[in-house]
Amino acid sequence: MDRMNNIELKAGIYSKECIYNNKADIYKKITAITNRHLCQVDFLAQIELLCKKGISSIILREKDMAEQEYETLAEKVMAIGKEYNTPVILHSFINVAERLGSSAIHLPMPLFKEYMENKKRNNGNYDFKIVGVSTHTVEEAIVAEKAGATYITASHIYATDCKKDLEPKGIDYLKNVCKAVSIPVYALGGIHFGNMSEPLEAGADKVCMMSELMKIQ
Repeated sequence: MDRMNNIELKAGIYSKECIYNNKADIYKKITAITNRHLCQVDFLAQIELLCKKGISSIILREKDMAEQEYETLAEKVMAIGKEYNTPVILHSFINVAERLGSSAIHLPMPLFKEYMENKKRNNGNYDFKIVGVSTHTVEEAIVAEKAGATYITASHIYATDCKKDLEPKGIDYLKNVCKAVSIPVYALGGIHFGNMSEPLEAGADKVCMMSELMKIQ
């Protein structure tokens, strides 16, 4: 058994609340956040691999892309997701999501506030069924829920290369967020197969991973 498969299987052993029967059960608790620059194989092949493994959902981040470039990629990723019945959540590019008929969008807090304000003014905004919001404080989590978010990410929980200069917020912070809101909370930041049970036990509905999932084979 290779190292990554071994880590996948161990993830279930670490949980005090449940023992996962197989790797597919583990993936049902994980949302993938993409970063094509980390892939060691073709990006779309990596997306298909994650769908085959039974990943809960995929957030197509790729924020460095121009809008048209992102739209072209999003259309391909959504087609793969549809084939495997895997939800694909587009990130930040609201106009792209509208044009492609996506039912799900994930937004940073400033974009979320702008989107909801436009929606209140009845400016013809597309009505997404799923609206995820990035939050970094308990207060932001509460604001997001009250404004209409259907789920939030809470970050960053553990140390991560993405935020090397910032101290991780830790499990206690995550517990406080989960207590403060009733919508699903996705734990984010420094989470991998070996530590994923801790945020789940703290109350998170799911965990988000980027680096390991962009490289896993």
